[in-house]
Amino acid sequence: MRSNALHPLLLSLSLLLAASPLAATDSTGLGPDDAAWLKRDGFGLDTNAVAQYHALGRKTLLANQLGERIADTLPPAITAQIASYEAFYTSLPQLLSDIQQEQQQIKAMPEGPDKAAANKALQARGNQLGLQAQQAEMLHAIYGPNQLKEQLVWFWLNHFSVYAAKGRARWELADYEQNVIRPHALGKFRDLVMATLQSPAMLEFLDNAQNAKGHVNENYARELMELHTLGVNAGYTQQDVQQLALILTGVGIAPIDSKPEKFGPKMAPLVVKSGMFEFNPQRHDFSDKVLLGKPIKGSGYDEVQQAVDLIVQQPACAQFVSRKLAEYFVSDNPPPALVDKMARTFHHTDGDIAAVVRVMFQSRDLIANAGKKFKDPTQFVVSSVRLAYDGTPIANAQPLVGWLNQLDQPLFGRITPDGWPLDNQSWSSSGQMAKRFDIARAIGTGNNQLFTPAGSTARGAGFPMLTTRLYYDAIEPTLSNATRDALAKATSQQEWNTFLLSSPDLNYR
Repeated sequence: MRSNALHPLLLSLSLLLAASPLAATDSTGLGPDDAAWLKRDGFGLDTNAVAQYHALGRKTLLANQLGERIADTLPPAITAQIASYEAFYTSLPQLLSDIQQEQQQIKAMPEGPDKAAANKALQARGNQLGLQAQQAEMLHAIYGPNQLKEQLVWFWLNHFSVYAAKGRARWELADYEQNVIRPHALGKFRDLVMATLQSPAMLEFLDNAQNAKGHVNENYARELMELHTLGVNAGYTQQDVQQLALILTGVGIAPIDSKPEKFGPKMAPLVVKSGMFEFNPQRHDFSDKVLLGKPIKGSGYDEVQQAVDLIVQQPACAQFVSRKLAEYFVSDNPPPALVDKMARTFHHTDGDIAAVVRVMFQSRDLIANAGKKFKDPTQFVVSSVRLAYDGTPIANAQPLVGWLNQLDQPLFGRITPDGWPLDNQSWSSSGQMAKRFDIARAIGTGNNQLFTPAGSTARGAGFPMLTTRLYYDAIEPTLSNATRDALAKATSQQEWNTFLLSSPDLNYR
């Protein structure tokens, strides 16, 4: 290998500035179109993804993914790792009961160092539960065999964003990911909206747990229409927000103390409970409402269901959701004809997410934009680890979370409810690229603690060997000449790995 005359970081940045779209070169493995399609289908290539594609073909693979006929089975070591997390082996009701009991005990303590220490311990436990939820989501993204579903889980987590640091959200995140978003990622959009509406994490983040007759809080009603379903320019009014807020009064979280609530004979039949969700009719405004021009008679929880049905059936909802999906998977400015076709499918299938995604993945627009969609930090980290370690189970997911923090896209870390931006411009600054080079070097040199269990002093695995059959069959044929020249200048395998992972070709998809 020739000596490299440029500082590695400067070389990487100069390559990004000079980057050209995906090269088209013949391959004995994947053809350019196949590789381009697979890079949109999943977070990044690994041997299993390529083998699935070869074995099933594009049409059958897509059908199996959308029909969830690919077993959602993680490697045993990864399954065991997630199962060891308190956030996943303890039910949400138990976690919330624990925090309430601990808070009551701390409140009864006299002021002093013991009370301060107890408060600190409670916060540390909450932080650990939040960290476990972040780690589990990253492990699913890396090792999940249905990569299209894994991308959609992440997409919906970002679309229906909640902020970990608010209230008890850290305690609720594992439930939100595992029981709210994941089961509905490929189902009906209405069911997904209803699942988030009933989620303690969402109800607390957007304050609807405090929304009651006489004390109306409009936060969730506004974001439900603006960010989750219709979009800001959908034609609804402030009055619609106010009416939806009234409809949502009483939608909250069930008390977790042992004493049962008392409801009179009129109210008791109107109570709705599901897990930690509760519709409390005593907190509900039973006046008649008008939402989006449609009258809704005051009747209790049925108002909520009618309102969600009305909202998701709006043409603006089909357009908004279809465009958001196309912006993530296809292009920052997706072809209007594609978005329209997706929206028509959304409307005709009553918001079937799988059907809408199928239209997008069968479109030539998906491949026509290959090599032009810049990876957001999550895509960059997950795709780099998938390629570098190619299915080998890691023992410590903390570095993954730390890298997203460094790249300014922490999972569940967006303070505002709009979710992280997913366009090219938001993540392609020189500062971002400098951080990406450092992370590429940590992965490429093996200096990353991924194979060192948390709390252990044992040495982890060495650096990965990226010059594998996967590389030669699926990566090398698509590399630009600039990246090939840079790789030829590497002075060691570790440096070669770093140059590849930080190259323009692997920062775009």
